[in-house]
Amino acid sequence: MTMSIGFPGLILILLVALVIFGPSKLPEIGKAFGSSLKEFKKAVQGINDDTTK
Repeated sequence: MTMSIGFPGLILILLVALVIFGPSKLPEIGKAFGSSLKEFKKAVQGINDDTTK
């Protein structure tokens, strides 16, 4: 069974993050999350490439 957050869930998460971290920290946190996600995707792609060879 797959779980999907959906748009209302994303809005709720954003509001909670805004309350916890404040508006000045959110861009920094978003940038760190984005770069972490990019590295994770790159690692998964590398694993997929290794298993297909």
